[in-house]
Amino acid sequence: MAGGFRVTYATLAADPKMHEDYDAGIEKARAWLGQKHPFYVNGEPREGDGWHTEVSPIDSDVVLGEFATATRQDVKDAIAAAKDFAPIWDAMGYEKRAEILNKAADLMEEHRYWISALMAMEIGKNRLEAVGDVQESADLIRWNANEMLQNKGFRVPMQPLGDAGDYYDVMRPYGVWAVISPFNFPMALAAGPSSAALAAGNTVVFKPASQGAAVGHTLFELYRDAGLPAGAFHMVSGSGAVVGDEIANNPDVAGLTFTGSYEVGMKVYKEFAKDYPKPVICEMGGKNPTIVTKNADLDVASDGVWRSAFGLQGQKCSANSRVYVEREKYDEFVALLKSKTEALVIGIPLEKDVYLGPVINEAAAETYKEAVAEARKSGEVITGGEVLTDGDFARGNYLQPTVVTVPKDNWLFKRELFVPFVAVAPIDSLDEALPLANDTEYGLTAGFYSQDQAEVDRFCNEIQAGVIYINRRAGATTGAWPGAQPFGGWKGSGTTGKAAGGPYYVLQYMREQSRTVIG
Repeated sequence: MAGGFRVTYATLAADPKMHEDYDAGIEKARAWLGQKHPFYVNGEPREGDGWHTEVSPIDSDVVLGEFATATRQDVKDAIAAAKDFAPIWDAMGYEKRAEILNKAADLMEEHRYWISALMAMEIGKNRLEAVGDVQESADLIRWNANEMLQNKGFRVPMQPLGDAGDYYDVMRPYGVWAVISPFNFPMALAAGPSSAALAAGNTVVFKPASQGAAVGHTLFELYRDAGLPAGAFHMVSGSGAVVGDEIANNPDVAGLTFTGSYEVGMKVYKEFAKDYPKPVICEMGGKNPTIVTKNADLDVASDGVWRSAFGLQGQKCSANSRVYVEREKYDEFVALLKSKTEALVIGIPLEKDVYLGPVINEAAAETYKEAVAEARKSGEVITGGEVLTDGDFARGNYLQPTVVTVPKDNWLFKRELFVPFVAVAPIDSLDEALPLANDTEYGLTAGFYSQDQAEVDRFCNEIQAGVIYINRRAGATTGAWPGAQPFGGWKGSGTTGKAAGGPYYVLQYMREQSRTVIG
């Protein structure tokens, strides 16, 4: 494990050495830009049927690179190669697989600063968030590998029944597992599920998001350099209409992890299993609430809200997008949130003091404009609401972090926006707040602020969300995954955990086999 300052999503500030290392990483990442990148089937580079040019959301004049677009036949070849190698990878045993994966985690940590800088250039993450994404990806890989080691491959004895013999239960891999990752966590939501699948003995076919292909390539290279056999991991870049469709509909794909929109995720979930049941792990978004009662520490609560609402410009499924504040503390809370939001620095996220970079594309900026217009029509824009176009801002989609208040039945409290925008409303009591918080098709994360233990207990028992945070300054609805926390959704947010953490994640990539051996 590499030394030095360690960043996770619970880190509130960096030390000077981290900034020095990051600055050096920027130069290395810039040297990576502008090249042509094939995808890989069985370790062999392919160019598919053309090239997709990816530009930086920070500056549309910056070309990240050209990435080969796979044909349907390329994807079929990758799946067939993964299927052929699956028995070999499984037979290598969980200890060897864990050894390779832990080596990949070490390499990822060793190279975390230049990969983080590349990530900032590719999707607009600020320094702490980008380094946190890469560092926690290494942690996710280690977690999955070590779960196999600690549980000795998940083989446990069973009670004998009748004749003398060997009775035991063992978890077995499915075969070929596909991973389709999103743009917003291009490393963590690729490394987490792919390492779980690999640790369990599956081979993997990986499709990165089109705006995320650069970081996806670095994951392929890290696995390769760690000694992962070519047949175990195949990376196919390209469109969802071709690559994603073939992955979701090919009968030889035995399991699938998808992170993305509710609409696409539900289509995959409903259609993936055709001839027999097959596992699909989906994480599909959130409209995450925070409740602040009259018994809350408002300084802590306002910090937790702005960090969750505006981290990565609100482009997280776990972003805090709606807040319910008990009326007698409402004005004080809103004043605090307003002043702290206005103090945030917007700019090029490679710079060390910047908190908000650009949103990913023009479509996100249009969503923001629509939401601001609705707030001005139906309520009040407390702060923000402007698209920034001066100077360097003209070459990216830079938006002011925005706090609004609208009626609690307004669609701004219902629709996932994926922009730096949070709606706040007063409530009379916890009795009113809890049904409002649960009134959503999603159920990913939720936050709560109160120093009253009875209120905390009630929130924990009644909130409908897979991950909840209580009195957390580092983020009301966003947080770290590895080492302790699973991260899974309820309702329309998904079927289960999405990255790693908890004692059950790797098991989702395996199926049970009961063995009775007589004599």
